[in-house]
Amino acid sequence: MVALQSLLTSLVAASAALVQALPSSAPADTSLHLNFLSSRQTANPSSGCGKNPISSGVRTVNVNGRNRQYTIRVPGSYNPNRSYKLIFAFHWVGGSMNDISSGGSDRELWSYYGMQRMAAESAILVAPQGINNGWANSGGEDIAFVDAMIHDIEGALCVNQRQRFSLGFSYGGSMTFSVACSRAKEFRGVAVLGGGQLSGCSGGNDPVAYLGIHGVTDGTLNVGMGRAMRDRFVKNNGCQSTNAPEPARGNGGHIKTNFNGCRAGYPVTWIPFDGGHYPGAVDNGPESGARSWVPGEIWSFFTQQQLAN
Repeated sequence: MVALQSLLTSLVAASAALVQALPSSAPADTSLHLNFLSSRQTANPSSGCGKNPISSGVRTVNVNGRNRQYTIRVPGSYNPNRSYKLIFAFHWVGGSMNDISSGGSDRELWSYYGMQRMAAESAILVAPQGINNGWANSGGEDIAFVDAMIHDIEGALCVNQRQRFSLGFSYGGSMTFSVACSRAKEFRGVAVLGGGQLSGCSGGNDPVAYLGIHGVTDGTLNVGMGRAMRDRFVKNNGCQSTNAPEPARGNGGHIKTNFNGCRAGYPVTWIPFDGGHYPGAVDNGPESGARSWVPGEIWSFFTQQQLAN
């Protein structure tokens, strides 16, 4: 799996300065935003439906004069007349789109944080590449990159525009949180794994289905950061104050809480586990993407009935 402690120590130390540099009101390039996206589109299918599809592999888009790359996986059984889920999977600091798409040592069992295995050819999967292998999102440039990828993908493939999702671990979780803040009206749900508020939160007042997973002994981005991000969407989604217990150290397990009273279609789920800063949690065992319960929980959250529309 991935060794992140040393890489993230300096990142956490600088997080306060980074967030100050990326205030909630920080502007993002919106030249593409809303020109092709609309809030909860009435028409599900993207303009790419019915067209000859692009192939899986690395693609390049230009964002404000800078070339950015991402890896896309098109289902092997792709049907241009069927609209698919679109899932973005953001890498950790020092990681890469290749780490996400390959699944590392666990290969296809952990590709796209296990979404390739769980989706079973029912979703289009995307692994973006961060600048300097991170997601500082300076001036909103990474949110503009997300907009550009959507524009590129949905013009060439058949996407259900009500079924866009984002997930990521560590810095990738921070970027997913930024997507939740800035593009809640364009994304149906997000899953933040061991993240912190490091990539900014422009906007941050709209509801979006939110899943948070965090290790209670995380010494890099501590669990308090995860709770704070979760609570923003507890408020935005109109959820009731709900007791959300966390496993004791040494317990070896995880505890799942579905918050009560949330607006229909905007659930909040919180899953703390007895462990540290890693994405592939396994109860009573070492981290393993291949054996982790995390992919199943993410897929279950993304495919629950109240997110179907």
